[in-house]
Amino acid sequence: MANLGIMNDGAFSVTALTATINEIESVPSQLTKMGIFEEQGITTTTFQIEKEADTLSLVPSSVRGASGMVVQGNKRQLIPFATLHLPERATITADEVLGVRAFGKTTEMQTIQGVIRQRLVKMKQQIDATMEWQKIGAIKGSIKDADGVTELLNIYTAFGVEKPDDISFGLTSANTELRGKCLTLLDTIDDNLKGARFSGVNVLCGRDFWEALITHAKVKETYLQTQAAAALRGNPNEALDFGGVHFERYRGKVAGKSFIDANEAFAIPTGVAGMFISRFAPADYMETVNTIGYPYYAKQELMPFGKGVMLECQSNPIHLCTRPRAVIRLTK
Repeated sequence: MANLGIMNDGAFSVTALTATINEIESVPSQLTKMGIFEEQGITTTTFQIEKEADTLSLVPSSVRGASGMVVQGNKRQLIPFATLHLPERATITADEVLGVRAFGKTTEMQTIQGVIRQRLVKMKQQIDATMEWQKIGAIKGSIKDADGVTELLNIYTAFGVEKPDDISFGLTSANTELRGKCLTLLDTIDDNLKGARFSGVNVLCGRDFWEALITHAKVKETYLQTQAAAALRGNPNEALDFGGVHFERYRGKVAGKSFIDANEAFAIPTGVAGMFISRFAPADYMETVNTIGYPYYAKQELMPFGKGVMLECQSNPIHLCTRPRAVIRLTK
């Protein structure tokens, strides 16, 4: 049978397995691929964000020689956050390895590596889906657990701000001036950013919101008899630019549950430094104490009596929107 003693080889160390799982390609993740979350590893499981209330005032005119307006220092506040722990475990038995080895023509070590890699791929895909879910939660202002009910973090509460009002796009009426709605959206985001520059606005649309948008009379009129009309004639699941806003259908789902509800959409400003961040804490292994955290970790341990191998994969992330009032929920 297969000699599981080679599991003690350096090719199966924490360093080697962690390098392997970090090299595996991610599950297609629409929000993740947008690249708006700035990723960084940290050496602890907690970190703080400094919030600074920076408001500007106009300087009143006065006679020469008079005392000037008193300028107060900015109020600063440190807000603590803790990373989340996402562990997974799997078992690879000796019989499972034996079956694979009998079928292939490679060496014994390569065969076991292949089995481990297959299992790591599945485990990483599930963690990727979970992190995409949590990033959507950061966009919404409420990160929830896998059950979709238990709240892990309310970002509005953490930053001490109120949730901004929704904007209805009036897509159920053919007479709605959608360009005016887009202008209102852009102005609202600009106001809520309090002067911070942004390069654009992306709107992630649920299924029914997207359908109502691309079939709306005003959208059809705008694109009619233009080169851009191909955007309406082509794949209806693609993106659309209208009124200075980039709209796209969001398709992320797990087990039939969409991450964004069908009748809603979320407007996200882009190009704002530090607005969306991801931080990764190190794994809870002795080998990783006081090291910079990686997005994924993997480790193996031999089962009693050499019956097989236990495999663990984990990630310790936190995904945040540091300006939650600048993300606006849209309704039909």
